Amino acid sequence: MPRLAYVDGRHVPLADASVSVEDRGFQFADAVYEVCAVANGRLFDWDLHAARLTRNLSALGIAAPLGTAALLVQARRLIAANRAREALLYIQVTRGAGRRDHGFRPDRPTLVMTVRPFDLAGRVGMQAKGVAVASVNDQRWGRCDIKTVGLLPNVLAKASAKAAGGFEAWLVDDAGTVAEGASTNAWIVRGGRLITHPLSARILPGVMRAGVIRLARDLQIGVDERPFTLAEAFAADEAFLTATTAPVIGVVRVDGHTIGDGNPGPVTRKLGEAMWAEIARQTGFRPA
Repeated sequence: MPRLAYVDGRHVPLADASVSVEDRGFQFADAVYEVCAVANGRLFDWDLHAARLTRNLSALGIAAPLGTAALLVQARRLIAANRAREALLYIQVTRGAGRRDHGFRPDRPTLVMTVRPFDLAGRVGMQAKGVAVASVNDQRWGRCDIKTVGLLPNVLAKASAKAAGGFEAWLVDDAGTVAEGASTNAWIVRGGRLITHPLSARILPGVMRAGVIRLARDLQIGVDERPFTLAEAFAADEAFLTATTAPVIGVVRVDGHTIGDGNPGPVTRKLGEAMWAEIARQTGFRPA
């Protein structure tokens, strides 16, 4: 891949891509972002990602740098310029550059997009084995439903989980309730039914989360959108996580506790197969 970035209307080599040192995304994390999967050179679930980006910009009062249709055109051009087949498209919109001050005025927003290779098919092996997660105290701000670039608590949580041998961190409040992962949504399965935290300011409305709920209902698998505790997770029949970068990955250990029989369970596997079928339907991509 040639590794070109899009910066405010221009394609530039990734190594030369830059924004102002006074950009509010850099100074204040005053920015939102999206990560979209590219499979077979095509965007997966684009409409849902674009809708979430629009919602988040509106929530923060940041002007959209391009309309949704124009943004899609530019995203496709960048994917083609990078000759990307399996990749991740990263979109970031900041409030723009201006004098460093906590107060702000409607500055011209900054739009940056990058494309990097991503082994989507490699997730099949991870799905077969499952992953471990570690619980971490949730120290994020109060609007986790907005996908901002202010991810320091998530970064530290992920680092803590990795140090404990986990693939992901599950963020837990003082009452022991699991909100979500540092970069994924969290699920458990009990009695054949899915349980996941309801949409609220405490969790990101994941695009893959919405897709799993839709597929579960098509498969007549019950879904309970309610909080669950760490203790419930330890006793669950199955557990899994979802994200654009992790389509239905079974969780087989939580804080060293084995979940179920220590392998991804039947409900998790069924949903994983259904998600690959949906990816194929939209993009024509099938993992080898």
